[in-house]
Amino acid sequence: MSDYRAPTDDMLFVLEHIAGLPELANRQGYDHADLETVEGVLGEAARFMEEQLAPLNQKGDQEGVVVENGQIFHPDGFADAYTRFVEAGWNGIALDESHGGGGMPWCVGLAVQEMMTASNMAFSLCPLLTQGAIDAISHHASETLQEIYLPKMVSGEWSGTMNLTEPHAGSDVGALTTKAVPQEDGTWLVSGTKIFITYGEHELSENIIHLVLARTPDAPPGTKGISLFIVPKFLVNDDGSLGERNDLRVVSSEHKIGIHASPTCVMSYGDESGAVGWMVGEENTGMGAMFTMMNNARLSVGLQGLSLTDRSYQQARQYSLDRKQGKAIGAQLEAGDSSPIADHADVRRMLMTMRANAEAMRCVMYANAAAIDFANSSHDETEREYWDAITALLTPISKGWGTDVGVEMTSLGVQTHGGMGYVEETGAAQHWRDVRIAPIYEGTNGIQAADLVFRKLPLGGGQVLEKFISEIGHLAEQLLEDDRLCSMGQALLDGKEQFREAAVWLGGRLAGQPNDAAAGSVPFMRVAGVVVGGYYLARSAQVARQLLDSGEGDSDFLNDKITVASFYAEQILPTVAGLVPTITQGADRFFTIPNDRL
Repeated sequence: MSDYRAPTDDMLFVLEHIAGLPELANRQGYDHADLETVEGVLGEAARFMEEQLAPLNQKGDQEGVVVENGQIFHPDGFADAYTRFVEAGWNGIALDESHGGGGMPWCVGLAVQEMMTASNMAFSLCPLLTQGAIDAISHHASETLQEIYLPKMVSGEWSGTMNLTEPHAGSDVGALTTKAVPQEDGTWLVSGTKIFITYGEHELSENIIHLVLARTPDAPPGTKGISLFIVPKFLVNDDGSLGERNDLRVVSSEHKIGIHASPTCVMSYGDESGAVGWMVGEENTGMGAMFTMMNNARLSVGLQGLSLTDRSYQQARQYSLDRKQGKAIGAQLEAGDSSPIADHADVRRMLMTMRANAEAMRCVMYANAAAIDFANSSHDETEREYWDAITALLTPISKGWGTDVGVEMTSLGVQTHGGMGYVEETGAAQHWRDVRIAPIYEGTNGIQAADLVFRKLPLGGGQVLEKFISEIGHLAEQLLEDDRLCSMGQALLDGKEQFREAAVWLGGRLAGQPNDAAAGSVPFMRVAGVVVGGYYLARSAQVARQLLDSGEGDSDFLNDKITVASFYAEQILPTVAGLVPTITQGADRFFTIPNDRL
């Protein structure tokens, strides 16, 4: 497996010119996030992830975790790496300074997270879950609970989990049966079984803070009757030290396609006296608190598609330069010599497709994170509502489109290696196996597509999406006036019109024919992702052209930016035209064959 190198130059370019970091740095609370400081932060993060986490990636895949006597252990090196990760402060880089975090904008934190995930996705899931738990606690728990748990969770000394799924429920969280019984001292005794709990048990952190959805005795049925509880692995004494072990245990860890060094646990609560928990927020409001956690995680999961695409691309690129086979068309070779496979057109097609999609995803996801930052730092209600709407629109695209494309691009990475890609020794297949979970968890991508169509499409009476599409059209018109970028402008203009056509058709079906809207939702999510990705890449090309004209920046880097955006416009944007008819066919064919003949 080739070494990983964080693409910090591209990250900084996207942060500056797409995410709007210079503007964020002028806002109160983010004044320490100037470009020079952020460049230093990313440089240090890159060094740490490349040296400490990336070398453990294949080892973790090959050895996996071990369950012994109710405990889970990682391969050698993981615990030490986690300790160094915490001591270096990377866990809290973008978390609230009031609890010991670094206070960086979330877009900067996401860039650091991209490096961590690309270096070692299995490792990255522990901080990712902790980050989501911190978000839920900071927004919904009492000040007392925040003071007890947040400082050590922000530092990473304690980790966090989310406990939603039960064996019989799957994605239907409203069907859960885990119980919580009130006690006289204000605590609750929690009992039940949860499945698919990422990092539910491990030896990396001192304590594990489980956020558990459960029903109180008189709760109404369905999602309206769900409450959220903090249930720590070890109880916490009044002085902050760890007390006795709580009544919870790991039953098993699943054997999975990938992310073998990330324990995916079956957890049992209250087998003896009952697991002691504390309610987060009010009774029967657990779903709202958990969605805070899930929305945070959805962007991070989308980022996994980007991270593994980039890791796979780097490996495929290096292999294609080293591996020689055949004679490329037009190659001038000595007798008996062969061409690097990178010189063959189809291999170059695969590499450019991987690179273009990675750069498009990076733009979309950093813009998504920056929208969160702008909303959080805005003191104007109208502006805050605008950025909240952009966040709402981009999040299902980041998660759904990003992870679908991540699976496809890591598969191309295997293909680039030829037969050696199918051999585990090269490590090429690990990236595909690891990322394959990403379209499934934190809401399957069918759920993301339904969210985009049924909830985000109608935002503001449809005006949120219409305004965004108009911005795409405005950029396309600008590019049409530039004879060097006009073909890109035309491709973007065509994609914009196809995006609008599909959105209008689906919007017209929401009320009267919702099954038609549901049937077209997944291809619509692809259209949205491809066009929005093309929009941000076109903005990148426009900026690169302006910098070249003014004599600023690295000319090779900037010319490559334009080339990648042009490739995307010519090879990827046109694919949306073929998706529009699949969106507008409706659902009749889906249900013509009865269930007993499927």
